[in-house]
Amino acid sequence: MTISLVTIGLVSILGQVVLLRELNVSFYGIELIYLLALGIWLFWTAVGAVIGRRILSPSINHIAILFILLGITIPLDIAFIRSSRLLFGGVPGAYLTFLQQLTVAAISILPAGLLAGLLFQWTAKLYVEKNRTLAVAYGIESIGGLIGGLFSTFFIMWGLDNCSVAIFCALIAVITSTIILKGLNKSFLRRTAIMLVCILLVILWKVSSLDRWMTTWNHPNLLQSKDSPYGRITITKLYNQMSVFENDALAFETEGTDAEYFCHLTALQHHNPQDVLILGGGIEGTVSEIVKYKPKRIDYVELNPVMLNMAKKYLPDKIQRSLKEPNVHIIFADPRRYLKKSDTYDLILVGMPEPASGQANRFYTREFFEQCSAKLNPAGILGFRLRTAENLWTKPLINRNASIYNALQSVFPEILFLPGTINIVTASQSTLPHSPEIMSNRLKDMKITTRLISPNYINYLFTNDRFFKTRALLKKKVLPNTDIRPICYQYAFIIWLSKFFPHLALLDLSSIIDKNFLKQSLLLLCIILPIIFLLSRSLPTIRRILLVGTAGFIGMVLETIFILYYQVKHGVLYQDIGLLLMSFMAGLAFGALTLNKAMLQQVKNRNFLRLYGIVLLIGFCILCIFTDLKIIKSASADLVMISFLLAITGFLVAGIFAFVSLHGIENQEKIISPLYSADLIGGCIGSLLGSLILIPLAGMNVTLLVILMFAVFSLIMV
Repeated sequence: MTISLVTIGLVSILGQVVLLRELNVSFYGIELIYLLALGIWLFWTAVGAVIGRRILSPSINHIAILFILLGITIPLDIAFIRSSRLLFGGVPGAYLTFLQQLTVAAISILPAGLLAGLLFQWTAKLYVEKNRTLAVAYGIESIGGLIGGLFSTFFIMWGLDNCSVAIFCALIAVITSTIILKGLNKSFLRRTAIMLVCILLVILWKVSSLDRWMTTWNHPNLLQSKDSPYGRITITKLYNQMSVFENDALAFETEGTDAEYFCHLTALQHHNPQDVLILGGGIEGTVSEIVKYKPKRIDYVELNPVMLNMAKKYLPDKIQRSLKEPNVHIIFADPRRYLKKSDTYDLILVGMPEPASGQANRFYTREFFEQCSAKLNPAGILGFRLRTAENLWTKPLINRNASIYNALQSVFPEILFLPGTINIVTASQSTLPHSPEIMSNRLKDMKITTRLISPNYINYLFTNDRFFKTRALLKKKVLPNTDIRPICYQYAFIIWLSKFFPHLALLDLSSIIDKNFLKQSLLLLCIILPIIFLLSRSLPTIRRILLVGTAGFIGMVLETIFILYYQVKHGVLYQDIGLLLMSFMAGLAFGALTLNKAMLQQVKNRNFLRLYGIVLLIGFCILCIFTDLKIIKSASADLVMISFLLAITGFLVAGIFAFVSLHGIENQEKIISPLYSADLIGGCIGSLLGSLILIPLAGMNVTLLVILMFAVFSLIMV
């Protein structure tokens, strides 16, 4: 049973990584679907744990069958997710309806999540029959999760594609079934498992062909596809046009004019840019366009080396030649990290994606603009772009753009906003040209050849009605976008939902979520929580479930804060996320095993046992306060610090789980399903509420205050 528990944890973490990443790609890299899918995974696992309670005496054969089914399920889920757009009749390049997306996520996650919940329920029941505790079973499963997190990190570092990881995950599950059936050499079940292992090994041998074939379902003109630490990169070619997709969303194509539009409308505002920094987007053609100004130095910082190395051999000759120019230096680094040690520049061009996720939002915050300002020479210019509707901005779109504008305005006294389908935004400490003549004359004098940008076009941008209308729209009073309060994130959420529910475009969050609303909400929480927790004291079973669920909720919100904070400060490095998850699982394992041993030594002293629960909840309070102070001061926390804080979080969550499962409990079997389900449901609510509502709407510091209140009032239940 120990091997089975370890495998459950390992396959659960790897299965989450595999399926959630596939869903992220299938829905064009929308981070919000990823978060919803994580909540759905926890929900189905909890359902599996509840269903498993109905079978009073599971056997070894039951567990072996579940492992075999889990091994079959994960590869089939991959195929279902990749074919979902075809199955639901989706238009290529367009979203499925919101209901269809949720259906795909729910159906694809249901089998693996349900089986994982059933497996833990049944395996833990057999484990505790031999005078062992639920806390130890929970700790052993967490050790498996730790190993799974380590594997996921190594696989990404080694460049293994997601399909290979899925087959490996399936192999681990099926091999485990052969191990636990070892004494039954002639059994039909064991022979079936061995045959399935052989089939999976053959599939693993030919997995690259299988992966390419499934990718062509959505990309019939496929050249190459590869998973990178930042997402899946897919390259297609039709006639002379090469297109690059990141998580199946079009990143750029070689026949468009976006790079020319962005580069020249920014560069022409500077009288003579000699030192140029390009942060992302260089292979779109930005480098080849800026070369026309003959600067002394062009530093091109690329976040994703996999994308550049894959795409450059398929790029048009003009772009390939520009990347080989002697004054062009290609640097693989996170742009924000690079800015800390870079030289100063006349021009900084930010070619990063739209601020539609936590990953991209970090390049549109006040702190990032401060970094750029510090690296600009006198009269230096920062330029970036925002995609919007050309003629009509909805309220969420206005608020999003205004939040970025206000963040920019808090750093730079001069800002120029040139509206269009692609809005060009520039900022400087010196005066910018607010009329078309200066830029038009520079374009003529330098004799730069362009397809779109011309003196007449520049004149049109400065004199059409949109130029003056946007100035008024951007003056709206909205909180500036910052690292700690990613205000853009909430508007990205509403903008995305409004694609499916158009009436949401009329929603103005800035008028709903204000200081008074937050104060009233916190006051209401202060009244409701104590009442609920006090009432639960008269119902021991409900009290235990509520305490474990609250710990799971607090732990998941803290985990979300730490990972998002690490994103903001150090870049969205998915290979590091595996290590962060591993740290949390290590804390879970250590907390469950340590508290189990400590409490068993004091099993006769109930008052002393109660002290463990009080100390653990106080630990949550201290952790919340420490984190709040760390974030408010905006101190830099490295991988070691964040991993340590995640390990402490896991320790406290598992400690509460162990405390509740041992304090005043005689029959360990009866509490497996309710406590494990409560832990998962609490985590599910914490994941969805923290990621989609609390952090985007209230900010990290207010979110920490909310969970601090939960931790303080939870002392009532101990």
